[in-house]
Amino acid sequence: MSEPYSVRVTVRGYETDVQGHLNQAVYLNYAEHARWALLQEAGITQSQLRAHGVGPVALETTIRYRRELLAGDEVDVSCVFDWSGGKTFTIEQKVTKTDGTVAALISGVGGLLDLEKRKLVPNPADVFRELAKDASLFGL
Repeated sequence: MSEPYSVRVTVRGYETDVQGHLNQAVYLNYAEHARWALLQEAGITQSQLRAHGVGPVALETTIRYRRELLAGDEVDVSCVFDWSGGKTFTIEQKVTKTDGTVAALISGVGGLLDLEKRKLVPNPADVFRELAKDASLFGL
């Protein structure tokens, strides 16, 4: 596994539910934001992925809620890729308040879809290595 990549997000009032908690679906948005920020930091763009004929796909996502988040809270959303070989990879993410309190743990299984064949590419790590300017951000 690589060292966690992290982005800071401030919870906005319109993202909360009637209890004042961050809406459950928004956790997925924060996780997605961190993943795309990591790709960008590594030098991989959406247009570059399309030109290569691939696109990232989420195959499974689990969220474990630990503590509530309220409007105005600042959180760091981390992202670590785990490459076990084969067609898929795991992404472990943590949503942590600035005081160190873990608000949520997000675990996902992903892959890279061959946009022409509509099937997962056999070894997504190879594609990330090829496209990235800094593959170390993916633990490669």
